[in-house]
This record gives sequence, structure tokens and C-alpha cells, in this order.
Amino acid sequence: FHVLKLVDRRGGETGGAFVVEQTNPRHILVRVNEVVSEAEARRRIGLLRQRISDGANFAEIARLNSDDTGSATRGGDLGWVVPGDLVPEFERAMNDLKPNELSQPVRTPFGVHIIQVLGRRTADVSGDRKRLEARKVLRERRSDEAYQEWVRQLRDRAYVEVRLDER
Repeated sequence: FHVLKLVDRRGGETGGAFVVEQTNPRHILVRVNEVVSEAEARRRIGLLRQRISDGANFAEIARLNSDDTGSATRGGDLGWVVPGDLVPEFERAMNDLKPNELSQPVRTPFGVHIIQVLGRRTADVSGDRKRLEARKVLRERRSDEAYQEWVRQLRDRAYVEVRLDER
């Protein structure tokens, strides 16, 4: 048996807390592809932006028109995000907005967006960060085990014949 006593905790000046400013954005996406040119996507997103500026419900417009199937069902809501979660072009435009302000069309690798920030908050995400780190370690461990198993199977199936040339 071991009896332990915690004397001190270390983890930076904040005692291990990882405090970040989170943003809750929502967006409408029009994808650019072989069928929809960038000019057409910008035209469509401009019309949607005008309808929202005229008083239409952002969430309803997003549900009916957004090409982002993951967020469209939630009215375009992306939930609370931390810096680095989204592509840089999207984050720059999002960070320039005040709450409830509507962005101009924004081009990203996914297509053309209009963005609205619902709110901002400062939150301690150290628990989430530790959870993600633990998942990463477990995933790496499992992938390493799978790789070793694959190599073992390759060796078991390999047939090697060594022939020495007699002179």
C-alpha cells in the first residue's frame, strides 16, 4: 500500500487552466465546384445576405440554402469554437465581426460563406484539452499496435528464398 499526499500542483501561472476566448458563429455556405462557379456562388450568397439584412431569419435561410450539411440542420450554428478550430480565412472574418453583425461574402477552400457571430465568451478549456490529449495518445497507441500487427502478418506471409550462386 502507498499513501500519497499532494503537496503542490504545477502547470503554469494559472494552475493548469487554459483560458481562451471562444466564439459562437453561424454561417451559410455555398460550395464552389464543377457545377457552381465562384461567380455564381458569390451571387447566390449575396442574395441570401440581402434577404437576411432585410429581416429574414438567418437560421431558416441556413437550413434551406446552406451546403454545409453538418451545420445547416442547426441553422448554420457551429457551436462554441476556439482559435485554430476553423480555417484562417473564416477565422479572420469571424474575428472582425461584432455580435449579431453579418459578414460580407468570405471565400475559403470550402466555398463562399456569410458569417454571423452569436456571441463571445472567455472559458477555461483545460478539461477539454486534457481529454483531447488523452484521446490522441490512445489513438497513437492503437495505431502503433495495428501497424506492428500488420508488419507481423506481412512477415508471416512473406516467402523468401535465398540462393547462393555456386561458381
